[in-house]
Amino acid sequence: MPNVFDYLRWRADVPLSAAPFNEVDNLILSELVYTDFTGVVPNDGTALPLAEVRARFYSLHDREKIEARTAYSYTARAPFLMDAMLEGTRFRELGLCCYEAVTDKDAAVQFAAVTFLIPDGRAYVAFRGTDGTVVGWKEDLILSYRSGTQGQLRAVDYLIRIGSLTDRPLRVGGHSKGGNFAIYAAACSNSALQNRIEQVYSNDGPGFRDEVRVLEGYRRIQPKCISIVPDTSIIGLLLESDCERRIVKSSASGLVQHDGFSWECGPTAFVPAELTRKGAYLEKTVDNWVARQDDATLRSLVDSLFTVFEATGEDSFHSMTTKKRRTAELMMSAFRTLPRQKQKELLAATGKLVQSTGASAKEMTAKGSGKQ
Repeated sequence: MPNVFDYLRWRADVPLSAAPFNEVDNLILSELVYTDFTGVVPNDGTALPLAEVRARFYSLHDREKIEARTAYSYTARAPFLMDAMLEGTRFRELGLCCYEAVTDKDAAVQFAAVTFLIPDGRAYVAFRGTDGTVVGWKEDLILSYRSGTQGQLRAVDYLIRIGSLTDRPLRVGGHSKGGNFAIYAAACSNSALQNRIEQVYSNDGPGFRDEVRVLEGYRRIQPKCISIVPDTSIIGLLLESDCERRIVKSSASGLVQHDGFSWECGPTAFVPAELTRKGAYLEKTVDNWVARQDDATLRSLVDSLFTVFEATGEDSFHSMTTKKRRTAELMMSAFRTLPRQKQKELLAATGKLVQSTGASAKEMTAKGSGKQ
């Protein structure tokens, strides 16, 4: 099925002046920010053309090693977008600047962003999503019980900084947690900066707690926000966003649909779809489970869960899977060292999740049969 790489071939010689920036262009930039631009794109405001960025990147990274990583990480394909983008005129004149990346285990923050200077005279501020690190996923779960995470606050500071460095109209976006950061940063910006923002894209990114959605800045920016989710979305249906939701077709299934490279593309947009029955079921299951937990319990659960994960000594979930037996033994040992109350909380939460699964199944069955 055609994806963003096919789209780039189709639109290779169609400039933005002939076919304006669209939702697929947005995903391409939201995926490209997964590239490790450390030592490649400076953070001092200096802009580099895409061709130079690619040359610098491959002087530091081996293509074959990147290709090998794609077997276990869909984001590993991100650098290859540069090759496709440079084959045509649409993105050939793209500039990159202000790359920033921070991972801090103690502060539970995994953050990265880069700004693209688009040939149509606008700038696209892209925030990276979860990168597979343990700390990255921990920050994702923290969003369920706390607003104003370190990553979100860094996103606000970054967007304000970009607004001061350029007077271009702005687009803001990201994939996964990066989409959440994009909306949060735009919502917490001042009204003058918000007026310069033309669109905010959340590509299968989680939503927000109620205290964010009632903010004046959030209500001002919300009409400019678009949430794009695959037809069996899981991540993008977590919490609420109040944004216009566009459901797109994916060639993958289940959680793998979170991979933006699986989203099916047409010449000017994604192939539209409707939320599948399974997608609605999963959304209801998670909603039911979260509704049963108060914030203190959610925080305790996240802390306990990641105490177990961190006991493995591994930084990423992929590295855990390559040492399955050792990882399982270390996790079980860490679980046993938790206070008895913490053990009970984790086991009880698992039980409630199973109950929520059953409750959601009954509700979906009732709706399907016409019963209420």
